Amino acid sequence: MTARHLRAALLLAAAVPLAAATAAAVLKASHLKLYADRHRINLSPVARRSCPDCRGAGSWWTGGAFPEMEACGCWSDRRELRVQLLPIQTRIYDEPPF
Repeated sequence: MTARHLRAALLLAAAVPLAAATAAAVLKASHLKLYADRHRINLSPVARRSCPDCRGAGSWWTGGAFPEMEACGCWSDRRELRVQLLPIQTRIYDEPPF
């Protein structure tokens, strides 16, 4: 391995943790939850702890004879972002497995 390749490998090794830390800080500041597997990357909103309506709980009970849970707008009005990576294959069995 030449000195040039070694220097590039060291720069890459230093850049990956920095990129991961930056991504974690951005997700925390934007109140998003990240889920990733080989089929999809999913970014979904979470309730803000500083919300004056729900105080971080994300919802509250409405009064009345039949109480229901009402979602707070601090997270329910925001979009969920999904990136499809690999298609999920559905298996069609024409014959028994054994």
